[in-house]
Amino acid sequence: MSSRHLPESDSPATHAVDPQAAGLNLPDPNDPRAWFRYVEDFRTSAHNTVDAIAEYLGNIREYPVVPTLNPGELVDSLPAHAPEQGESFDAILDDFRTKVLPAVTQWNHPGFMAYFGTSASTPGILAELLIAAMNTNGLHWDTSPAVVELEQVALGWLREWLGLPPKFFGIIYDTASTSTMHALICAREFAQPESREEGYRGNLIVYTSEQAHSSVEKGAMAVGIGQKNVRKVPTDSQFRMKVDALRNLIETDLRAGLQPCCIVATIGTTSSTSVDPVAECAQLAEEFGLWLHVDCAYAGPCALLPECAEHFKGIERAHSIVTNPHKWLMTQMDLSAFYTRKPEILRNALSLVPEYLRASEDPRAIHLMDYGVPLGHRFRGLKLWFILRYFGREGVMQFLRRHNQLAQEFAAWIDADERFERIAPVPFSVVCFRLSGSDELNKALLDKVNASRTIFLSHTALNGQYVIRIAIGNIATSMKDVKLAWKLILQAAEEVSRR
Repeated sequence: MSSRHLPESDSPATHAVDPQAAGLNLPDPNDPRAWFRYVEDFRTSAHNTVDAIAEYLGNIREYPVVPTLNPGELVDSLPAHAPEQGESFDAILDDFRTKVLPAVTQWNHPGFMAYFGTSASTPGILAELLIAAMNTNGLHWDTSPAVVELEQVALGWLREWLGLPPKFFGIIYDTASTSTMHALICAREFAQPESREEGYRGNLIVYTSEQAHSSVEKGAMAVGIGQKNVRKVPTDSQFRMKVDALRNLIETDLRAGLQPCCIVATIGTTSSTSVDPVAECAQLAEEFGLWLHVDCAYAGPCALLPECAEHFKGIERAHSIVTNPHKWLMTQMDLSAFYTRKPEILRNALSLVPEYLRASEDPRAIHLMDYGVPLGHRFRGLKLWFILRYFGREGVMQFLRRHNQLAQEFAAWIDADERFERIAPVPFSVVCFRLSGSDELNKALLDKVNASRTIFLSHTALNGQYVIRIAIGNIATSMKDVKLAWKLILQAAEEVSRR
């Protein structure tokens, strides 16, 4: 850029030493030239960084999925104290490339199949850049109308795709753990409205599958219900909650003078992606006056697919639902979509408005601070809006079907090899299997596969056995990657079986 673009300075320090040359990157707001240099420094480094990101995404398979460093190694490689003077972007980015990046587990890698896959899609990356630049905070409507209203638009689109009625109000939290905690806050308010001021009476009971995510127990701990008051309902041979056992537990607690308040059903459990009978759970919730929360943090996007409709039967009868676009909707961490058809319960439980937070009283002005524990609210809705627009409904459906089909192919390979056994059904894109033999044998197999650093798998426990999971969910994962995983599994099986 030519010098004619440089503004004149009105700072008394115009002829002083260049503060950046002296190691001071903080611009003088009174000096337009200093501010210009500050922004141009960013522009140059940002262009270079975007180029580096594009190279990273384009050559992602060249990176190991998991690092090889030992605990504390990154800490020891970096200075123990922050610098006294500012450093250049070049120096910072060089340390990122040579020290930080090698210590990263590459969740955005097509060979990452350990946990529910995440994809940092390109529209989301652009949106996150804009979110960081604006640095806006939508604690209530007046502080950023765009944060509030674009979130409602994006969540409204997603709600329609999921087949939920318009009466479901949506809000974005960070993770499903936070969303489930808010569901339990709603359940507490629903059962004991006085608990907001007086605290709850200590007799509330929550019911969930023994296969449910640990966030249900953590949420109960966080809101004061307590871990011991979470009943874990037995499951059937397909790891689905037994409705008759659920009824027995509810009736037993009622006879004991306790107050059942919430059922948490899951569509796509963490270990096996099993599907609880939501419609039957809804029937019990309605019969006994309980709050029904449905955790479909992972599998929720599959509600778009007609062939998966049976798994979501009855979901519209839930009081609240969570799904995480940052799991299987190509969205960067973090973004958890929480829906409730009774937003007034959520608001009654958490709205607290001191004078300094009073804002517009227009009925269309939504104040997100009234619907969550956090006061601050990031512009997460922008990246969801970018992603839904960029891929469209048909693109998202094709993305999901590709992964489900890959999982079915892999399951067929397992079923056809007498050395292996598949442990659970495959309703979505996760396959649970094990090598016939001891738990130690399966652990050794998993360790060998992960030692390749090209594929990363995880394990769980089902029926008291050590079980290996392959979870397909990254935008870049192809048949080539799934075949590589199978090849490594077969090689590892040969090696561990010769011991």
